[in-house]
Amino acid sequence: MRIQPCNCHLAGVRACAGTAETQAPTRNHLLAALPAADYRRLEPHLEPVELTLGCSIYESGERMCHVFFPTAGIVSLLYVLDNGGSAESALTGNDGVVGISTFMGGDSTPSRAVVVSAGQGYRLSKSVLMREFERDGSLQHLLLRYTQALLTQVAQTAVCNRHHTVDQQLCRWLLLCLDHLPSNVLHMTQELISCMLGVRREGVTEAAGRLQDAGLIRLHRGTISVLDRTGLEQRVCECYAVVKREADRLESWKPGPRAGQAARWAGGAFLTT
Repeated sequence: MRIQPCNCHLAGVRACAGTAETQAPTRNHLLAALPAADYRRLEPHLEPVELTLGCSIYESGERMCHVFFPTAGIVSLLYVLDNGGSAESALTGNDGVVGISTFMGGDSTPSRAVVVSAGQGYRLSKSVLMREFERDGSLQHLLLRYTQALLTQVAQTAVCNRHHTVDQQLCRWLLLCLDHLPSNVLHMTQELISCMLGVRREGVTEAAGRLQDAGLIRLHRGTISVLDRTGLEQRVCECYAVVKREADRLESWKPGPRAGQAARWAGGAFLTT
């Protein structure tokens, strides 16, 4: 499958109506971790959006005007070659933010961000984000810690793609997706997965068939149901554990209760006052 440049990314990220179905911003782990005062400054500027399956949040080289905080769904960060080939470098969901180049000083990136599991989220303008980021407070520290976790995922994905079998790569990818979903069912085709892993579709089909024969997953019309997560964890390479352990470690830090405590950095640790 060749992934062509998407010209629908503006339409693919649509503003949500203020309905009961709109999820609270605090479904995103980064926003939920903010102290109350920091969160209140951001809340009026958070715009709810739908993340539509298959559409891109940003394209390669495109200047970013917003960052996105998913509350549900999965966004894949991938590179597309001139010949149409592609490979995923990382994925994110309600644990993080899409558009790190906005606060890392790059404004754009050669990668694309594509929605691989539909959901919702909130977007925040770059101007508001940078105003809060430059306060040198909790949001800055949370974003930088998340960026470190994302870089770990990128590096481990490169190692996995080079040294491990398609079966192991598929197990890793399925487990990472499950960590961002409320159920054990993934709505995506094997063709899409082959694009994410950067391997032939036939290779994914064979690997998925072996997992199904082992009773670990069930394949049915564009969906993959995970029947035995423990079995996947036993078959996956060490890459999943490395990424998961680092993400959990970096996410475990909390700036302090929402009661208005301020976080300050001292001697390599966060203290509350």
